[in-house]
Amino acid sequence: MSSAIKTHSRWLALGGISIASFLGCIDFTIVNTAIPAIQTELNASIDQSQWVVTMFVMALCSFMVAAGRLADVYGRRGALYTGMLVFALASLGAGLSTSIGMLIAWRFVQGLACAVLYTTSANLVADAFAPRQRGMALGLLFAANGLGLAAGPVAGGLLVAAWGWRSVFLLNVPLIVLAFALCLGQLQASRPPATTQKLDIPGLLLLMLGIPGLLLLISHAGEWGWGSVQTLLLAGGTAVLLGLFIRIELRSEQPLVNLGIFTNRRFIAASMATFCLAFFYCAAFFLMPLYLGLIRGQDSAGIGWMLLPTTLVMAAVSPLAGRLVDRYTTTPVLIAGLLFLALSALIQSRFTLNSDLSTVLLAFACMGIGWGCMLGPSTMAALSSVPEQLGAVAMGTSWTLHNLGGALGVTIATALYTSVTSSAGVWTQVVFLSGFQAAMGLLVGVSLAGGLAVLALSRRSGMTAPAQTWSGK
Repeated sequence: MSSAIKTHSRWLALGGISIASFLGCIDFTIVNTAIPAIQTELNASIDQSQWVVTMFVMALCSFMVAAGRLADVYGRRGALYTGMLVFALASLGAGLSTSIGMLIAWRFVQGLACAVLYTTSANLVADAFAPRQRGMALGLLFAANGLGLAAGPVAGGLLVAAWGWRSVFLLNVPLIVLAFALCLGQLQASRPPATTQKLDIPGLLLLMLGIPGLLLLISHAGEWGWGSVQTLLLAGGTAVLLGLFIRIELRSEQPLVNLGIFTNRRFIAASMATFCLAFFYCAAFFLMPLYLGLIRGQDSAGIGWMLLPTTLVMAAVSPLAGRLVDRYTTTPVLIAGLLFLALSALIQSRFTLNSDLSTVLLAFACMGIGWGCMLGPSTMAALSSVPEQLGAVAMGTSWTLHNLGGALGVTIATALYTSVTSSAGVWTQVVFLSGFQAAMGLLVGVSLAGGLAVLALSRRSGMTAPAQTWSGK
């Protein structure tokens, strides 16, 4: 399809898609800084306010695969435009919310829309560009993602201070309209030639119930107690839902998730890489602000500025990583990224009460390098591992595993930190550092294990080869 799209149209479309993807990414980080103002104005408790963040991630994770399947069935261009429209409406609804419940509901819808944007954006960019330019184009797309993550902490504070928390959501509306205008007329229809495809509604419903149940279990089982009635009931219900989902998918003629994709070693390697990446950065981004605030005495604005090098370096490295993939394939770039993540965690595991600022910034920059080396290439590896007609499903499945990795990373790292620090009895800075160092040691191990797994799977399957001919049947 790329040969039929004029050069200027490709770049206009890339600009529009990148803006939409940027908005989806900035919503991950910008809302956290607005939570105190939301809590005050809407008279919400801390527990209620946290659902503003949790509901977004839950919707995103549970709908990711379904969004990919919808794009495959009805066309990626139409799915992208629908996602943009729903995102605009959800952002407007969130910005005009008069109660915490209304805001949480709109954040759920916003997460559903972002799932569509994420699963269609990379596929559309890959379709629009020739193979020799595809890595660079995807690198630029993920650089926009990095800028969204980078701008979030600082932009959130500035917007809330200038115009209040509602501006965090309302600003999305004119920007997504701009993204739509840039894409309109520049993208070709990408509907598959077959017209008999249909959506697996039972599978969709079971997945959208089962994944939130799993996330709730991961998030709250430690608080409730692993042997509590709530945990056991939730675990049992989630197991039943996911078990029924697997049974239906194995019997369905047109399943939502063709489970045969998990026999594809190239896809497993790509998913392992993105899982480990999310495990790392979600855990690290939870712990790093605590270190900066509790040990180094930074205020909220200072923490935001200190974290900026990580995401700015990631955004700068992403285009370079794309060019390296074009030249050397995805495997060495992914392994290099995991090694940089391991190096970052290793340096952070040796932080002390008096660590030099240069050491802290070096560790944060190494994380940015590793992140930039992995985000785009892991997506490219997942897309190239399956036939083109299954690209959106592969993308959705890969990103679902990415989000699950993030949820597990935060939960396990926090549990390890709590276990280490609670045994000391009284909290001190030294006690905090002991828990922080233990959690960073865990991230070293996860990164190295992920690198070894990617290397082993790549050698056995040949990730340098063209896309496999597996049809998903």
